[in-house]
Amino acid sequence: MKIQINGEQREISDGITLEALLQRLELPLDRVAVERNRQIVPRRKWAETLLEDGDCLEVVQLVGGGAPPGCLGERLLL
Repeated sequence: MKIQINGEQREISDGITLEALLQRLELPLDRVAVERNRQIVPRRKWAETLLEDGDCLEVVQLVGGGAPPGCLGERLLL
């Protein structure tokens, strides 16, 4: 099935959860936030959130120290 991650079209396996996708992408799970179809997905729901064809994900990595005020994270280039 096809989904979009940070504006980039990707082909992924059917029946994959959000958590499994993030692990496959080797992202630091403790330092990312995810929006699915314009809705924030709480971390506690990642393992039960099945991705669907056409989903649009935005994944940002949280950064600490030295960031200007109002800057909570940066969009990941995947």
